[in-house]
Amino acid sequence: MAITKTAPQHSGERAEPGQGRGTGTDPGREEGRHLNSALLLTLLLLTAVMFQDPVRGALAAPVMQSWMTVFVAVMVQALPFLVLGVLLSAAIAVFVPPSFFARALPKHPALAVPVAGAAGVVLPGCECASVPVAGALVRRGVTPAAALAFLLSAPAINPIVLTATAVAFPGNPEMVWARFVASLVVACAMGWLWHRLGRTDWLRPPARASYEGRSKGAAFANSVRHDVTHAGGFLVIGAMAAATLKAVVPADWLGLAAGHPVLSVLVLAVLAVLLSICSEADAFVAASLTQFSLTARLTFLVVGPMIDLKLFAMQAGTFGRAFALRFAPATFALAVVVSALTGTVLL
Repeated sequence: MAITKTAPQHSGERAEPGQGRGTGTDPGREEGRHLNSALLLTLLLLTAVMFQDPVRGALAAPVMQSWMTVFVAVMVQALPFLVLGVLLSAAIAVFVPPSFFARALPKHPALAVPVAGAAGVVLPGCECASVPVAGALVRRGVTPAAALAFLLSAPAINPIVLTATAVAFPGNPEMVWARFVASLVVACAMGWLWHRLGRTDWLRPPARASYEGRSKGAAFANSVRHDVTHAGGFLVIGAMAAATLKAVVPADWLGLAAGHPVLSVLVLAVLAVLLSICSEADAFVAASLTQFSLTARLTFLVVGPMIDLKLFAMQAGTFGRAFALRFAPATFALAVVVSALTGTVLL
């Protein structure tokens, strides 16, 4: 009897640990995953050490030197302004009440677009700063058309960029006005175009956890940490793509295109996208392209702050890929047409 009693109890005891083992395997599996990740990192480091001579040889190649130079330059130029934009975005998300924007902007989206576009004058940053700020505006209830107009205008018509343009083109002060006019027209036109034709399912509003129940300081720190991690990753991807294309495209191709009026405009427009230069520095690069006409160089200055590789990556990460795949090509085409017309009239 004792044996027959203990057998079921023993069997039941085995069944419970079996169930516990089924539920207890998750921590073990997670621990195994952590161990596997650490092991993988260790193997990668050991592999790099074992093959350090071939790695050094590859990094010493001229192509890799050019790649590293462009990558580091894009990151160094963009990071300070990305941080500025993230801080401003967090401040808007935490400290500015939604009612402020309802009072500051006209209620009708068509009227809010030019007001938001003109407001880009007050942000001393580049395109890396405008993306998180535009995302914060959308989260705070600003109509997307107005937020997108601000996103496009802020990197191109703020005082730092216009001052840099005047310094880079001392003999052509009309370049400052041409850049201001063309950039503001494109920004407002894209805002109106989105208001007219844009669909809500194309735009994925940037998500943000609720800050209710938290102190302002904690909410601000969490917002900054989220945006730096999120936007910074896409900035790295865009910088890597720009560096790769810069290292591959031969410099002789530029000289061949400069002699054709239409082709030169298109080439510098594409070059602005590929180089992904910060808007605070692009005027000096454009000024150095003396073999091109002023109109072609104006196109370079208008297109670059509105759509380049790193900006496309950041827009896709903030607003969704469906949005970026539609918004970026339309912005590029409109920027090329408007800058070419503006250059023909003012330059």
